[in-house]
Amino acid sequence: MLEVTRLHVFYGRAHILADVALSVDKGEVVALLGRNGAGKSTTLKSVIGLLRPADGEIRFDGEPIAGQPSHVICRKGIGYVPEERRVFSDLTVLENLEVGRQAPRTGLPSWTTDRLFDLFPNLAELRTRPAGRMSGGEQQMLTIARTLMGNPRAVLLDEPSEGLAPVIVEQMAATITELKRAGLTVLLSEQNLRFATRVADRAYIIEKGRIRYEGTMDALMADESVRSAYLTV
Repeated sequence: MLEVTRLHVFYGRAHILADVALSVDKGEVVALLGRNGAGKSTTLKSVIGLLRPADGEIRFDGEPIAGQPSHVICRKGIGYVPEERRVFSDLTVLENLEVGRQAPRTGLPSWTTDRLFDLFPNLAELRTRPAGRMSGGEQQMLTIARTLMGNPRAVLLDEPSEGLAPVIVEQMAATITELKRAGLTVLLSEQNLRFATRVADRAYIIEKGRIRYEGTMDALMADESVRSAYLTV
């Protein structure tokens, strides 16, 4: 579904991503793991078109998308949930959801407000509340729900568990599991290894802008030397 090969990205003269390659199969959840500043967010921003690669290929369902504008990439069926959440603070929960609405896509479930409120019961209770008056965890749920209103085929989640209370992290893990069950393809960046273990099928580890490891989550959890080298603080 999503394939990245030989990806190079610069910030000015700084070479941030070097020869990054990864893939995500249809209906799979893949975690991009690494320490803070390793290049995880830059990778996701490059896929969604917020950053223009200097070299390399990004293909979505076989179609090249590298360098295309973000709105064009989103219309092809990729949803993006940024780390910063970026809700419309003056709009209510329902109004935020309406902003993200797109037409249903053939062969995929259609996300409606009722279905999203079933997935996020907390939001159902706050449907008329302005987003700016919600907690960080509630805003994270709203951002994911708003993205799903676009009926994406694949979703990029940037640090979905960052800064959330443990009970909200558990809800987030259950949500991602439900998205996989619904047939969505998910690529998430994470520092929280325990969270990634709960939801992901496979993992890549990125360090200083290069992919250092690729394997199943079970294989990663069995390899203490890799975890120690690239994931411990």
